[in-house]
Amino acid sequence: MTPEPVALITGTRKGIGKYLAEHYVKRGFHTEGCSREPVDWSLDRYTHHCTDVADESGVRAMLDSIRERHGRLDVLINNAGIASMNHCLLTPLATAERIFRTNAIGPFLLIRESAKVMKRRNYGRIVNLGTVATPLKLEGESMYAASKAAVESMTRILARELAPFGITVNLVGPTPIQTDLIRGVPQQKIQAIIDQLAVKRLGRFEDVSNAIDFFIRPESDYITGQVLYLGGA
Repeated sequence: MTPEPVALITGTRKGIGKYLAEHYVKRGFHTEGCSREPVDWSLDRYTHHCTDVADESGVRAMLDSIRERHGRLDVLINNAGIASMNHCLLTPLATAERIFRTNAIGPFLLIRESAKVMKRRNYGRIVNLGTVATPLKLEGESMYAASKAAVESMTRILARELAPFGITVNLVGPTPIQTDLIRGVPQQKIQAIIDQLAVKRLGRFEDVSNAIDFFIRPESDYITGQVLYLGGA
């Protein structure tokens, strides 16, 4: 059993998730991460799980492993997500179902199972990642934005359900960041999104970690059920 704080971050193979894994290892966390595929990198004090966040048995096995090895879980960051940027008339049912399973069912399973570990110590910090596509009502992203809107609603409700156990639940909504998620999006569409923001630039990994750092501080125990969109969306 380790006295150091333990963080679980989903979707750590690349992009924001990989950056967050590195960030919290540097901050002294024993960091656990997951993705459907293995990672091609390694970090001290980091353990990777090949787990689909929408697979209930896989999520349970991962949390059992964390509990057995560390005896605690302090922070959960629900970062894993997928997008499909198509007009609704061109969106197959299979795509819609896959988006909701990963983006909405996945976070629910992770929160449910993580909270079972957190409540043993009457302490936990959960941060979900949303998207500015929801408040900006971006065309071509109906299912992606809707799945993240579900996570926003879940955040507000589960904040109330889990407050008696000393667990806070908040959401950070990033703007577009230069990751694989937007690499294939036409530049004019990205610029149109930036033009709708108060701060007219792409987001940075540091913008996301700065907001998460605030939510997961021990001193932030009176802050829960909050939704923070970046860039002034």
